[in-house]
Amino acid sequence: MWITPEEVLLANALWVSERANPYFILQRRKGHGRGGGITGLLVGTLDVVLDSSARVAPYRILHQTGESQIFWNIACGSSRKEITEHWEWLETNLLQTLSIFDNDDDITTFIKGKIQGIIAEENKSGKPQEDEDPGKFREAELKMRKLFGMPEEEKLVNYYPCSYWKGRVPRQGWIYLSVNHLCFYSFLLGKEVSLVVQWTDVTQLDKNATLVFPESIRVSTRDTEHFFSMFLNINETFKLMEQLANIAMRQLLDNESFAADRSLPKPCKTLKNVSALKRDLDARAKNERYRALFRLTQDERLDGHTDCTLWTPFAKMHVVGQMFVSNNYICFASREEDLCQLIIPLREVTIVEKADSSSVLPSPLSISTKNKMTFLFANLKDRDFLVQRISDFLQRTPDRPCGLNTQSENPSPSTPPSLPPSPPVLGLGEMPQSQHYSPSLPTAKKGLLQIYQQDVPEELGPKVTREKMKEESWKIHFFEFGRGVCMYRTSKTRELVLNGIPESLRGELWLLFSGAQNEMATHPGYYGSLVEQAMGKCTLATEEIERDLHRSMPEHHAFQNEMGIAALRRVLTAYAYRNPSIGYCQAMNIVTSVLLLYCTEEEAFWLLVALCERMLPDYYNTRVVGALVDQGVFEELTRECLPLLYEHMQDLGVISTISLSWFLTLFLSVMPFDSAVLLVDCFFYEGIKVIFQVALAVLHANMDQLLSCSDEGEAMTILGRYLDNVVNKQTVSPPIPHLHALLTSGNNPPPEIDVFELIKASYEKFGSLRADVIEQMRFKQRLKVIQSLEDTAKRSVVRAIMTESAFTIEELEELYVLFKAKHIMSCYWGASSTAAERHDPSLPYLEQYRIDCGQFVQLFSALAPWSCGLHTNTLSSRLFRLLDQNKDSLINFKEFVTGLSGMYHGDMTEKLKLLYKLHLPPALCPEEAESALEATQFFTDDDTPQDPPFLSHLDFLAQEVTSGEELREAGDASAAGDMDERKEEKPKDYKYYLRMWAKEKEPKKESIKDLPRMNQEQFIEMCKTLYNMFSEDPMEQELYHGIATVASLLLRIGEVGKKFTNNGSKKPEAQLPSAVDALQPEREDSSGEGGSGQSLVSKALAEAQLETPPPTAAGSDEEAKDDTSVSSYSVVSAGSLQCEDIADDTVLIGCMSGDGADRRQGSAPDADWSITFEQVLASFLTETSLVDYFEKKHNIQSKITACKSLRAVERQTSTSSDHDFSLNTH
Repeated sequence: MWITPEEVLLANALWVSERANPYFILQRRKGHGRGGGITGLLVGTLDVVLDSSARVAPYRILHQTGESQIFWNIACGSSRKEITEHWEWLETNLLQTLSIFDNDDDITTFIKGKIQGIIAEENKSGKPQEDEDPGKFREAELKMRKLFGMPEEEKLVNYYPCSYWKGRVPRQGWIYLSVNHLCFYSFLLGKEVSLVVQWTDVTQLDKNATLVFPESIRVSTRDTEHFFSMFLNINETFKLMEQLANIAMRQLLDNESFAADRSLPKPCKTLKNVSALKRDLDARAKNERYRALFRLTQDERLDGHTDCTLWTPFAKMHVVGQMFVSNNYICFASREEDLCQLIIPLREVTIVEKADSSSVLPSPLSISTKNKMTFLFANLKDRDFLVQRISDFLQRTPDRPCGLNTQSENPSPSTPPSLPPSPPVLGLGEMPQSQHYSPSLPTAKKGLLQIYQQDVPEELGPKVTREKMKEESWKIHFFEFGRGVCMYRTSKTRELVLNGIPESLRGELWLLFSGAQNEMATHPGYYGSLVEQAMGKCTLATEEIERDLHRSMPEHHAFQNEMGIAALRRVLTAYAYRNPSIGYCQAMNIVTSVLLLYCTEEEAFWLLVALCERMLPDYYNTRVVGALVDQGVFEELTRECLPLLYEHMQDLGVISTISLSWFLTLFLSVMPFDSAVLLVDCFFYEGIKVIFQVALAVLHANMDQLLSCSDEGEAMTILGRYLDNVVNKQTVSPPIPHLHALLTSGNNPPPEIDVFELIKASYEKFGSLRADVIEQMRFKQRLKVIQSLEDTAKRSVVRAIMTESAFTIEELEELYVLFKAKHIMSCYWGASSTAAERHDPSLPYLEQYRIDCGQFVQLFSALAPWSCGLHTNTLSSRLFRLLDQNKDSLINFKEFVTGLSGMYHGDMTEKLKLLYKLHLPPALCPEEAESALEATQFFTDDDTPQDPPFLSHLDFLAQEVTSGEELREAGDASAAGDMDERKEEKPKDYKYYLRMWAKEKEPKKESIKDLPRMNQEQFIEMCKTLYNMFSEDPMEQELYHGIATVASLLLRIGEVGKKFTNNGSKKPEAQLPSAVDALQPEREDSSGEGGSGQSLVSKALAEAQLETPPPTAAGSDEEAKDDTSVSSYSVVSAGSLQCEDIADDTVLIGCMSGDGADRRQGSAPDADWSITFEQVLASFLTETSLVDYFEKKHNIQSKITACKSLRAVERQTSTSSDHDFSLNTH
């Protein structure tokens, strides 16, 4: 490519001049191309280690004037062809012009101006740059694509120098981290190492330091492990690897491909070697941490953060921390954990003003809210800029005066596309009356617990008094720290939560601490709208909801009547409608029923949204991935905190069994309700760490008994009884019997455990758990869990089809891996249909992954035993159309294996049947049939229209077939009528109908008599395929001779059959020679043995041309007699001929007009000529060479191995001649 002219002082250092003229020199880099010796090896090594641009562009053109020692680099190229084009352009367009100039400086100025003009023109006509990647980075991206054969869709994120340990020897090179691949390249003294790993194949990612591998990163796949070390910044590299692996796991889980964020703000200054994608991923990581810290919605994006101090009126001091500003919130977190946290929604802000600075309070900023609270920040570094940013966000935030709600400009991205992003605003008085959701229902205004306790007389006692004291404590807290979303959250808040939230405040504080209050405030009327749209719709989710409604806390009186059940139904159905990817999962009913006890329906709905989409991510999807991940984290924590117990429990296999229900239902299903709800209080404030702490505390409390267990059942009984007896002695609610406790209490129930003591013990012993550590552990477990689920899916698929295929289990598993890799590739490299259309997680594993025609062609070419040279793509496209039975242009794995199995494991009849079908509709499309007609134009001399025309014969044949069908139908109808009359007297019993139904459901086996007849066009195409199949076979000549004989015989059979079909009508003799000529094989090389083989075929076919024999010919009676069986079968099976396909061809031909139509009609193959599959099979059986070819067994393992190598798992070569490799990774 042309480059902006830059000075080069040493033109010949490390470069070899290949062409020169008075003004320009074309040079090649030493070590590139052939030759070079030891110098070339050293230069190549230097280029790799120093990341020289010469690895990408080993050719260049310099401009030089006669006396000057300064050279100007004006062009570079990655290949000789590219640089030669530039050189020829310079010689053609500039040499004569330059000879006119007298001054060397003028020549240089002219050339520089010309090159810059070309570059400007290219940039003007080319696509605008989508990103602001620096030039050095774009160079590295080009290098990656060239080295590893990646398409342009593959985007590089970053690259780092490092060492790859191959055995005990480190290879210094560069690691390239792209969106979908980890790549490594090294070239040292002739030794080249190239490695490509797909992120979707990674099963483990570790950063460790050992004696053998000093501070290294280990990347594990199912097959092998790779070690990388000697990083300049190992932490940054590892974090980026984690992010990319996480994106890949999300792709496997949801089939969501990575989409770059195009709305990132431009960097204030150009960052050296930092791509837009790297900035995007960094911003995503910051956003995730910010949202998790303050429990904000998924669409919240951090704009920036700065150090500052916050005046805390309750402590009368300035707290040091950081201020975070995003599109809808201003947040503050103290540097010291739990000292102070603050969330200010911009919708609540009324005034932002800069106060006067002083030595005591430098750069203060005052923010006032609607509830009369004022927050004072100080020590802001760039206060003016910060105020401007807050002002900008405030202008975009709709004003929200009390009592009036307007829709947010930033609707939640999780809203399904089928719903309007902003449902109509419905106040209580405006809610349309309906049988599903009415404001008159008590559940629309208060929680179920209040409704069912309002008639209970208040009994004075120590429990009620303690509850009143708790309420007073919270009122005092609200007075000191504020109430609502803008409340100061401190260690005092945590203490109050751990002591139990009073029942009257539970719903309000759950909404506050979970962040659900913010979503509810910004989406007024959304829940009511969802209920209206969702109710009455019947889906799989609604059926499961109905089944589980009466299993949700049946022991609680609130759900022993229709009011509680109806409220639960509405909330669960509305959420299933909002988020179809989750829909409904068991355990959601238990959690939601508890939410409804303390909250209104709408509040319970938004709490469920917060749980499913933020606080318990992926817990309630179809495969409960999130719960399985946390189960793995719990096992890891058990190993670290309780190592002795862990080893014993692993032997029993208990941890994974017991913990799933603990996490899915937040202990609500395994503990008495009054106790478990206190854990829910802590969970909404602290997050998932509380559940881990309590789970560890439960194991620790039962350690001695568990260590003495001998089997899994005993361990589960011990833990079950312990949890059943965790009681809340402070509750004011009437006791609710716990069904599980009643069933497992036994004769000697264990002593009661106070839930407050359990929570206190969990904080004392395991309170050091940190949320960021849990997230890190979750990442490791997510890799394991999702890859384990993928392996389970693979085994399920293989089990489902192993009985229908002759492939071994190992072969089917390897084929599945290749098939899935093609599907995944379509997700990130684009295809004719979106990935979402190809992947439906609700389908059985067998049908989840599907590929399109282009990908099938690639797999077929690599795996099929029938190699047809240039014809392979055509044949594979036909097979794809044959396998695609539902016509959605996608095939699943079962269909894929069905096609391959017939080629590898079928007998000769099965293989020929498949080959035969590949040349009939729907496999043979009309365009290909038309191409066969076009081929005959080149071999005919007669351009005059024939009489009778082709169309009339097709019509005649169609009429004959139709009349035959009508006759048969009439006969069948009359026979059926007689039977019905006879059987009217005897009524049929249900067994008869069951037998008939079972018979209809049985898959009908296709016999060779069911196959339609093949016409001459299709026969021509089949012969072409056979010629190409035989072209690379060692027995090529024998096979050519065999197919020539068979084709000759089949042509005779077709001619004889035509005589009977048309009742002796004659066809022009010119059509058969044209068909013979059209059989010429499509081959590149027609000389040598191949040529002689083809001439042999052509000669044999020419000899097979038959004139219609006269009636008095001596051999005619015998010939007719010999062919009686054949021709009679032809007449009988005429009804099975597919008239629709003939009609399609007729339209294609009949639509032409003018001379073209005349020529087409004149050169068309014979429309009445046809043969059956039985005739084809019988003809093939006469030739030993053909029988041997189709009976020969093929081994797919070698093909699978070759196909795997194309994915570029690893490659190492030793050469010093040419290092310009391209690696095909797909």
